[in-house]
Amino acid sequence: MTGAILFLTFVIVQRLGELVLAKRNTARLLARGAVEHAPGHYPAIVALHTAWIGALVIWGWDQPLHLGWLALFAVLQGLRIWVLATLGPRWTTRIIVIDEPLVLGGPFRVLPHPNYAVVIAEIAVTPLVLGLPWIAVIFSVLNAALLFGIRIPAENRALASLRP
Repeated sequence: MTGAILFLTFVIVQRLGELVLAKRNTARLLARGAVEHAPGHYPAIVALHTAWIGALVIWGWDQPLHLGWLALFAVLQGLRIWVLATLGPRWTTRIIVIDEPLVLGGPFRVLPHPNYAVVIAEIAVTPLVLGLPWIAVIFSVLNAALLFGIRIPAENRALASLRP
């Protein structure tokens, strides 16, 4: 098995694991009275990430790994774990708001949306690990449009609804 196939397998297994975790956390939050906000854009996020992974697999499965970018990818995984650990059972892939104090520790002390910062970086860096800069550019632009045009404003409105 090539390094590219191992790397892509890691990315796919990680994303699938996150979807399982997100689904479990979402169900638990909703059972505790949380409310989902702006669910209409969620299929677009799923489609974008699915297309991104598909492009990586189609054009990257036989590419050599670029070790500098792989090292940066590894750093991003540490940041991803930090975000997930900080949010704990409140981490999900949807905009789920519960009437509890906002999480302000960990990476949230530094950035208002650290998970999105990691995702933005991963969308760019992951294709570069495989020497696919055009995939990094195309999906970074699409991701930015979705995040900054729809997702982050919707999440900010949802979080503002908690404040008196």
